[in-house]
Amino acid sequence: MNYYGNPITRLIEELGSLPGIGGKSAQRLAFYLIHQPKERVEQLAEAILEARSQVQYCSCCCNLTDEDPCPICSDPRRDHTTIMVVEDPRDMAAYEKTKEYHGLYHVLHGAINPMLGVGPEELKIKELLHRLSENNTVQEVILATNPNVEGEATAMYISRLIKPTGIRVTRIANGVPVGGDLEYIDEVTLSRALEGRREL
Repeated sequence: MNYYGNPITRLIEELGSLPGIGGKSAQRLAFYLIHQPKERVEQLAEAILEARSQVQYCSCCCNLTDEDPCPICSDPRRDHTTIMVVEDPRDMAAYEKTKEYHGLYHVLHGAINPMLGVGPEELKIKELLHRLSENNTVQEVILATNPNVEGEATAMYISRLIKPTGIRVTRIANGVPVGGDLEYIDEVTLSRALEGRREL
């Protein structure tokens, strides 16, 4: 039943179609927007349209950017011998916040997931292989996909494709999180932590 009139109902439906936004959140957002000054709502609409029209894939690393190549790929101070492969632009941003990694990235935009119909051809794997074949300065590819079933499958698949080229392929370590209690951590995570141990 349409309680609020067509424009509000349509706004609620559109907001509810966004990932992670349920019916109640969509309703709350819709009423918040309606009570904002018209200029504020116009600014939001303009920002959405501008992002959609100007953001593209970097032709080198496939990250989202408004300039091509992106600032990371075009930075001569970065280590161009190392490429870290991540699933999502947010993963890349997380590594950048650590200020510990100074190489380049390659963004896959997902992970292999047959249950959802996501195969290797839906990811930016072809672009990665092309990039490696064109660039003979790369010495190491770090596979930093998520430590779940899909991320592990993706890492194994990419590793099998790259290893014959002679480029070193490594996988990020995973294990016990800082501040975690061992008694509450699952066996697989504890095993990985033991395997990835290092000398102090």
